[in-house]
Amino acid sequence: MSTVVDKNPARRASSLQQARLPGWAPYALVVVSLGLGAGVGAALGMGNPFQMGLLAALIFIVASYALGVVVEGGRQAKNRLATSLVWVCFLLAVVPLLSLIWETIDRGRTVLDGYFLAHSMEGVQTILPGGGAYHAIIGTLEQVGLAALIAVPIGLLTAIYLVEYGRGRLAKSVTFFVDVMTGIPSIVAGLFILSFWIIILGFSYSGFAGAMALAILMMPIVVRSTEEMLKLVPDELREASLALGVPKWRTILKVVLPTAIGGITTGVMLAVARIAGESAPIVLLVFGAAGINNNPFEGAQSSLPYYIYEQWQLGNEASFNRAWAAALVLIAFVMILNLVARGIARWKAPKSGR
Repeated sequence: MSTVVDKNPARRASSLQQARLPGWAPYALVVVSLGLGAGVGAALGMGNPFQMGLLAALIFIVASYALGVVVEGGRQAKNRLATSLVWVCFLLAVVPLLSLIWETIDRGRTVLDGYFLAHSMEGVQTILPGGGAYHAIIGTLEQVGLAALIAVPIGLLTAIYLVEYGRGRLAKSVTFFVDVMTGIPSIVAGLFILSFWIIILGFSYSGFAGAMALAILMMPIVVRSTEEMLKLVPDELREASLALGVPKWRTILKVVLPTAIGGITTGVMLAVARIAGESAPIVLLVFGAAGINNNPFEGAQSSLPYYIYEQWQLGNEASFNRAWAAALVLIAFVMILNLVARGIARWKAPKSGR
């Protein structure tokens, strides 16, 4: 038998090429799906835009797959189906977040001004406009700062032990309890400090009591993030330092930690942002105050999460506005911490090129 070979390269190449949808097709399909979703939703009596959006997403997924099968074939259609599902799931995750931020900004900006940031609720009638969150901002900064002073050194030293020295059962036990503490509910940390610090030892409600509960929540995050960053440091750096006769503790201090400082700082900042919005231990331990208390070690103190809870619980329009404004301040505080963490990570990241 003889095999006939097509000697025309252009014809051979064209036979291997599959028809493809133009680049603008997905965008046009999005527009059509939105229109169909709105039209079908209105015909079915759907007054909720979110329901119409879900219907449009379903139409987009089905239409994208069907169009891919007709034009590009089954294999490429499956690829488009997977891509469509990824984009739809991404939007389902982002839309509620953007809606939350927009709602907070829209409602919080009504009373958020210099007066709100510079005054407390001392002597203010809660049913009337006025007052501010200065005392809550001071309380949050002091409580989070004290929690960081407690948790960061302990977390760093624990991570250094686990990576550089930890061997045997003790290291495994520490790792196990760190994993357990990572998932501990915040209310349990508050109850522990309440029973030990206030009920058993007899100390009063204070910002420091709340800071200790926040430190318990912060510690496992610092340990885990620092541990992973230290593991990324190449062993060759440690071996080179030890080969020069440098003691191990000095190698850790001068070589290992400076190499991983960017990731460690990012982990610490993210841990601080994590505890800044905790409300359960603060409600139990800080006890709240309408006036300014700059001493976190004595007397009741407020904080932004407690202030939001307190104002919303009052149940009138003026207190609702103050709660939304305080929520906006808290979101801005957490956002600033995350931006600082990203900036430090980029600043300390290894430089590429020469």
